[in-house]
Amino acid sequence: MRYLIAGFGSIGRRHFRNLLTLDERDIVIYHTHHSTLPDDELQGFPVESDLRAALAHQPNAVIIANPTAMHLEVAIPAAQYGCHLLIEKPISHSLARLDNLEQAVQDNHCQVLVGFQFRFHPGLRTMKKLLDEGTIGIPLSVRASWGEYLPGWHPWEDHTQGYAARAELGGGVVLTLSHPLDYLSWLLGEVASVFAFTSRQGLQLPVEDSAEIALRFKNGTIGSLHLDYLQRPASHTLEIIGSLGTLRWDNADGIVRMGKVTMNNNAVATQEFYPPEGFERNSMFLDELRNFQDMIHGRAQPLCTLKDGKVALRLALAALQEQLVNFE
Repeated sequence: MRYLIAGFGSIGRRHFRNLLTLDERDIVIYHTHHSTLPDDELQGFPVESDLRAALAHQPNAVIIANPTAMHLEVAIPAAQYGCHLLIEKPISHSLARLDNLEQAVQDNHCQVLVGFQFRFHPGLRTMKKLLDEGTIGIPLSVRASWGEYLPGWHPWEDHTQGYAARAELGGGVVLTLSHPLDYLSWLLGEVASVFAFTSRQGLQLPVEDSAEIALRFKNGTIGSLHLDYLQRPASHTLEIIGSLGTLRWDNADGIVRMGKVTMNNNAVATQEFYPPEGFERNSMFLDELRNFQDMIHGRAQPLCTLKDGKVALRLALAALQEQLVNFE
């Protein structure tokens, strides 16, 4: 199996190292050298700065890890070559040309996985199982919050020059931290309507650095999502309130805490679900790559499909309109 990694910033480098961890050595890099990271570890691997030359190596699979606004510039030609795709989230910064990608994928029988790696978090997978089993009854409301201090993400570079802070590269907190828009739909079903406020006050960037998003789901659940580039220390939490109990998850320790009404309706029983021993952040990315490998070999379905990725993108773009958007 030959892999092509498009983009060698922090996420491209992570995928490269994880492929090596999974004993994959047939790797080509498409690298335009805009990353500020050193590339000494690429010694011995083919590196191309032209996409056509990179695809001429005839990769079986392409991992698209360049800036968001450039994803489709690689994804569409790669699909036309018949390559299977792992596309980092979000799949693009707009809906333009997504139909071209979908057509190329269909015409060439490509498998596609979208890189919303939190679907591989054991805590969130536990929450989904509990919700699907009706353990806390009918989901009534949800609150998700994620904030991190953008200048601390990549201390080796000027944060104002990274893709997350540049509109032309698809930056801004809503697109860059769009994971909850994906996992909330995964956990609770289709969204019926979205409304949001965004702000640029915190870091004085040309993109939004904080957002408050209201969501109404088709099953009747209502909820809110907070995103920011500002919090120190970082915080990422999720709470789902149901008719029979509550689920809470904190990314800091990965634990799911459940409070459930007892049979006599007078007390609440509590239970905690811990991640497996040895779990750490990179475990999600490794499991994502394993899912990608299994898809290619016909052993599994993508945990996050191209259709799922399109749903999350539509929700993010709706939030950025700062007006009520109905999907019904």
